[in-house]
This record gives sequence, C-alpha cells and structure tokens, in this order.
Amino acid sequence: MHSPETVILKRLYRTPEEFTTGSELAALLGVSRVAVWSSMKKLRRDGFVFDAVRNRGYRVRTVPHRLCLPYLLHHLDGSPAAEHLVFQTRTGSTNRDAEGLLAEGRTTPFTVLSRRQSEGRGRLGRSWNSAEEGNLYASFAFRPELPPERMQPFTLWMGLTVCRTLAEETGIAPGIKWPNDIWHGGKKMGGILTEAKVNADQILSLVLGLGLNLNSQPSAWDLPLSREATSLQEILGRPCDINALTGTLIRRIENAYEAFRSEDFRPGFPALWDTYDILRDREVTGKRGTETFHGRARGIDRDGNLMVETKRGSLVRLNAGDVTLGGSRGSPAASGLD
Repeated sequence: MHSPETVILKRLYRTPEEFTTGSELAALLGVSRVAVWSSMKKLRRDGFVFDAVRNRGYRVRTVPHRLCLPYLLHHLDGSPAAEHLVFQTRTGSTNRDAEGLLAEGRTTPFTVLSRRQSEGRGRLGRSWNSAEEGNLYASFAFRPELPPERMQPFTLWMGLTVCRTLAEETGIAPGIKWPNDIWHGGKKMGGILTEAKVNADQILSLVLGLGLNLNSQPSAWDLPLSREATSLQEILGRPCDINALTGTLIRRIENAYEAFRSEDFRPGFPALWDTYDILRDREVTGKRGTETFHGRARGIDRDGNLMVETKRGSLVRLNAGDVTLGGSRGSPAASGLD
C-alpha cells in the first residue's frame, strides 16, 4: 500500500499545472486536513517546494535533488520493483546490506538504495567515496542459478544498460571503461561492483552495486578527485530529477537481468559495446597479477574479455585485472571514486 505522501504526489502529478485543494487530498486519503498538512510537511523536508495558495490548494514547483522514497515510488508505480525496494537515508554499504538480506532468504529481485554510504566498496579492494547526498548508491540482488562460466559478461552488460539509459534519458554521451567504470568527457562519473556467491555448479546469489555521481558538485570535492571525476549536474549545468532517473534505471536493470538470464542480450551485445567502449584503439596499460603489458585495446570477445594488441603484435585477452589509459608512460585512469 502506498504511503499518504506517494498518494498525494500521484494526485498532484495527474494535473501538474493545476492546483489541488487540501480538501480533495483529505477526501482522497480519508484523513483530516491536518493530516494532509503533516504529509506536505514531510515532503517539504524531503526537498519538495510547493506553490500553496489559500482556497486553491497545492501544486509542485520544485522536485527534490536527492532520493525521496514517496517520489521514487510514484515513478515506479505499476512496476513490481516498487514492492521490492529497501530504502535507507544512510548505511555502511548497500552491497553489504543486500548480501545480508539474501542470507536471510529475502525474495529476489530486490533493490537496496541509500542517500549516503560510509563504507562503499569498489573493485580490487578499493573504497568508494560516497559521503554526499544527491547521488545514487544502489545494489540490485538476484539469484541467477546459472553456471559460473555464464556470468563473465554480466558486469559489462549492466554497464552498457546504465550508459544507454543515461544517454536516452539525459541526452549526454557517456562511455564505459572496461570492465566497470562509467565515464564522460575523460572523467569518471560512476562505477559498478558485482559480487557473487558461487558453488561448483552455479551462481547462488549475485549483487550488482552501482554508484553514480548525479547531483553533486565536483567543485566542492578535494583534489585530485575534482580533476578526475564528474557528475551529471556538472555535465548538464543543472540538477537532474534523480528520482525519475533512478526509477527508470531500476526498471531497465531488472529487464536487462532477465535478458541476460535468457541470453536474449547476445545479438545486440557487440554493437552496443562498440557504441560505448572508450578504450577501443587507444593505448592502454594492462595489469594481470604481477604481469604488466602495453598495447592497443581492440574491443572485447564474446565472453567479455578485453583484447589488447601488444606492440609485438600478439593479442592478449584479459578477463580480470586492471587497465589504465596510456602506454608505458600512461597516466592512471581517472578512477578517483573507487
């Protein structure tokens, strides 16, 4: 059942240019005008600004620039994902929270969201800087029950889903740096961390962590972070509707997961990777264990391995490790957030 705040927003957005009276909202909810005023106060604390005119009622003037559960549920109305959402104002790690809920037997798929997280994790044991509100910190939990060898392209496919959603919903031109970083204009704006529990035969559970810089101001970040990272607000020159975008991302990621399980993602995967691959034909430095090699990135193979053509002409396939832009003198990639 929707909260009173979600019901109010649903009604206000039915006729967004018109005013809706407090009496109408009270009748819709079956509560008093005082209760309606209390719900409006909660929405204001979440970041809404309303035009309120005596004898005419309310209409929305400004939406929140941070995650707001009633508004997010408004955007997820009609989606099964709305019933499987775990929302927190702050946490240590959304991935850790999702892992705990999986261990408790929670039905999948579900999504964990937080406005802030203090112990975010990135690849290769790195930390994820995630102290600010206004960004997206999310973890998506699944039980694929698929053979482990099927899972290698999963993170790449989900990264492409995020890039395509950002491009279609905001008009920007993002890219993906193999295997898990979302970039724009030579700077990092997000990243993905996939963690799984595996036995000999199948993936038992899977958590996809996503961090995206949306409504943060890089000018307020410490160096070198402000030189290496960016946000959607900086790119657009204005805040985005984080709740509308998050609702779309949740729907798209759950659909992308189903396409992955059924292997329906395969036909369009190579062309989509070529569209968003920022490494192709660029000089890179790759690390695999203690080995370091230099060459040009040549895309990925069917299983998602990065192909690097070395200066000696051999083709190295990288299925794990770290890659930075540049040759032997190349500077490290802009990965200051993870």
